[in-house]
Amino acid sequence: MDRRELVERVKQFAHRCVKLALALPETVLGRHIRSQLICCSTGAAANYRAACVAQSRAAWVAKLSIVIEEVDESCFWMEFILDEDLLAKKRVAPLLTEGEELKSIFIAARHTTQSSRKS
Repeated sequence: MDRRELVERVKQFAHRCVKLALALPETVLGRHIRSQLICCSTGAAANYRAACVAQSRAAWVAKLSIVIEEVDESCFWMEFILDEDLLAKKRVAPLLTEGEELKSIFIAARHTTQSSRKS
């Protein structure tokens, strides 16, 4: 998967998270999680796009680290949705799996970049 495909994949992840967030109940907790999930998932997409135009290896690693944190936070909020039984597992689980896969991809990319610097 090249960077363009990954830019699109993480953007689609953000879109799906927004849709999931908008399905949360109109409660204090639902509104709080909605805001948090929208913020971190769209932040992941925007920061990966920024990473792709980074002007140095250090800037790339720094932005990628932010992407990893944002995707991980998105996964946290989806786990929390499940823990609180706010939405059906069948609705949340596929997106949570996508988040975990994206996190693994970004961690591997960061590791590869950091390892190649040491060679």
